[in-house]
Parts: sequence; C-alpha cells; structure tokens
Amino acid sequence: MEEEIKEEKHVKEKTLDKMTVSDLKEIAKEIPGVTGATAMKKEELLTIIKEFRGIEDEKKPKKKKPVKTKLNIKQLKEKIAGLRMEKKTARESNDRHMIDILRRRINRLKKQTRKLVQG
Repeated sequence: MEEEIKEEKHVKEKTLDKMTVSDLKEIAKEIPGVTGATAMKKEELLTIIKEFRGIEDEKKPKKKKPVKTKLNIKQLKEKIAGLRMEKKTARESNDRHMIDILRRRINRLKKQTRKLVQG
C-alpha cells in the first residue's frame, strides 16, 4: 500500500513540468501560505510547488552550439565560385529548385565575406 503511494507521488513529480498552468495553479492554491497563485507564471508556480514538495530542480545541460570553423575570404570566394559552377549546370538542366538553393547559399557566403572585411 505504501509502495503504491510512493509510486503515485513519483509519477506526479515527473509530470510537473508537463502540467498546464491551470493545473499548477490548482496545486499551488492548496499549499498553505501561498497567495496570488492565479497571477503567477508557470516557472514561478513550478518553483513554489517543487520547493513545497521538496523536489530538487534538475538543471538540464544546455545544448552546445556546433563550433563553426571560420574561413578566410579566399576560401569563401573559392566556395562561391564552386557554387556558381553548380548553379550554371542547374540552369542548363532547368532545375529551378536547385537554382534557388544555390542562389541562397551564394548570398549567405557573400554576406560572410562582407562581415570579414568589415570586422
């Protein structure tokens, strides 16, 4: 019987982050000493409820952005030249979709070269 109660409590703890704000507000209203629960945001409600229940907040590791290797202007211009050749062959085969993709890639690389010159 006690094991079932512990399991239910454990399941509830896991789903706190996934609960809606209205559900969290109802739970916060039941906690003694909490006022203004209806005006609180989800993060505030979660911290109050977790603090009351004695749940330690697990900090999720931040996702690391992939490190981009910086190319110099010469390498960027070589890449642009290669993409222009691909665009020329796509034009000859009337592949509109590929032409648009290559056009956007070339423009992006041109912006990068401008940034390198300015900065």
